[in-house]
Amino acid sequence: MVLTIGHSIHPIEKFLSLLEAHGVTAIADVRSAPYSRRQPQFNRDPLRRALKESGIEYVFCGQELGARPEDPLCYDENGRVRYRRLAGTPFFRSGIDFIVQASREHRIALLCAEKEPLQCHRTLLVARELVARGVAVSHIHADGHLETQVDALARLPMMLNMPDTDFFRSQEELIEEACTSQENRIAYVNPHIEPGCP
Repeated sequence: MVLTIGHSIHPIEKFLSLLEAHGVTAIADVRSAPYSRRQPQFNRDPLRRALKESGIEYVFCGQELGARPEDPLCYDENGRVRYRRLAGTPFFRSGIDFIVQASREHRIALLCAEKEPLQCHRTLLVARELVARGVAVSHIHADGHLETQVDALARLPMMLNMPDTDFFRSQEELIEEACTSQENRIAYVNPHIEPGCP
């Protein structure tokens, strides 16, 4: 089992209480840049100290599992990250391998910034790859309740005002289309990659 959480605008005490409530023993930070201008308590060093004081380990995985890769081949002609391309890279696969292994030894939570799991690559990319590897994933919401990855993705078409039934598409196809649509909304666009590249 792997959990995910978004730090949102939580005070550090509230954030730590959410982790404690769900028995989290390790945080894997999947932010590409482990800093927050608006929420400095979630900058890497103060966060690591706060977690250590609570007996929770911290590891930075943003280079492997972050949503802003350095590899230009992960971007389309408009400079937008394409999650399928990113998921196929050796560095991303090594990050997934690490999380799978770590989940055997720790109650681990993937950390990113967004409060809503469906607004974040931790759900649309990382959690989907973990589930494909046979790992159960659930998301810790701001109010403390857990939502499984399956339930989160089932909620996505409704969130996007897509029809919940379709005679021409299966539920799996509808969710895949919803994931693609949401990826187009939230995926990072690198302003330094010019149209036509890579």
